[in-house]
Amino acid sequence: MEIQAILPSKGRDLRLDLFRGVANWAIYLDHIPNNVVNWITTRNYGFSDAADLFVFISGYTASFVYAKMMLERGFIVGGTRLTKRVWQLYVAHIVLFVIYIVAIGYVAQRFSDPEIINEFNVAGLIANPIETLRQGLLLKFKPVNLDVLPLYIVLMGLFPPVLWLMLRKPDAVMIGSLVLYFAARYFEWNLQSFPEGTWYFNPFCWQLLFVFGAWCALGGTVRSRSIIDSRGMLWFCLAYLVFALVMTMAGRFQDFGDLFPRWLYDAFNPNDKTNLAPYRFLHFAVIVVLVIRFVPKDWKGLEWRVFDPLIKCGQQSLAVFCVGVFLSFVAHFELTMSSGSLLAQILVSVVGIALMTVVAYYISWSKQQDKPAKSVAKAVAAQPAGMAAPATTVAASGVVSEPARPANQGSGVPAVAPTMMSAARSSPE
Repeated sequence: MEIQAILPSKGRDLRLDLFRGVANWAIYLDHIPNNVVNWITTRNYGFSDAADLFVFISGYTASFVYAKMMLERGFIVGGTRLTKRVWQLYVAHIVLFVIYIVAIGYVAQRFSDPEIINEFNVAGLIANPIETLRQGLLLKFKPVNLDVLPLYIVLMGLFPPVLWLMLRKPDAVMIGSLVLYFAARYFEWNLQSFPEGTWYFNPFCWQLLFVFGAWCALGGTVRSRSIIDSRGMLWFCLAYLVFALVMTMAGRFQDFGDLFPRWLYDAFNPNDKTNLAPYRFLHFAVIVVLVIRFVPKDWKGLEWRVFDPLIKCGQQSLAVFCVGVFLSFVAHFELTMSSGSLLAQILVSVVGIALMTVVAYYISWSKQQDKPAKSVAKAVAAQPAGMAAPATTVAASGVVSEPARPANQGSGVPAVAPTMMSAARSSPE
């Protein structure tokens, strides 16, 4: 079949990094109960929240990264690279899973607080530890706040054939995703959890956001540009955002909610997050339309220093997400054991975000340290046989130094290293 998808232009899209950083910070804040600071996150002002943003960007990023690989090197190579990414996500989830439940168990034992075991859904480890851990490895048992990564793993694991077809029939795949979404809601399809219940994020429904992200990345927004830029679409988006704000506030404040007819209030409250309610998906789609319209890829504001921490956290998203989930438990426990005052809430929020940012900067710096040595090695190996390579010395710090050489004698390293560093900066995480 003929390729119909339109791949994004070359170069890293800093909007993705920025909003993925926003999602990581918001998920951390939203995971801390009784925290006044999480009122700054989007979940309080509309139907969708950071989880929707995280899944959408995951689909967007995965599609254009692996689509190029699939087109250039074939389906097998692209599919196996996707599978490798799934394995990385699974390992990260298992490591986080083990650390998380050990921390919860230690805190419960150390401070004689058995109720925290029930609060974070790890009581099964006491009654039946072997089976509970086995179900955890199968992604069926998930402590509280560990639901997003299993969803991401499942969606990425099933993505290779979807991506292959989307490159050829993007609109047909988007329609198929919508059909699956409505069928899952109608027939109440979901995956089983352990020891009971179903997945908090129903993958049959949430796949719609993931596929929507892929569809946007592979030309969906380009083909819909005339609709996105129309005046009618702008007024509809603004009106729907106001409506979503009103209905969300009605659910937050009972006296305000009582002002509306019961049928209208009940249609939007409580917000159906598990099955990704249609009004929730529409709310997020409206936000996407407004971002595409008013925040272009080359927007100069993306270079403002104030956005650097968010962009860095978005570039190191997986590690920052895992650290944020663990820190949210620490922050929750700290507020529980302390007075839980306004100052304490602000303190744990700021410190947690600061630690996540430090982790992001460290990982970015650490990755950079590995690149110059590789560049030097490749440059030396690329020299013609018989040409004497300049002696190099690698210090313990990893810095490469060279002895002085005649002015007319060049080293192949400077010409190669910047090129490779430039390519590395444009490559995905």
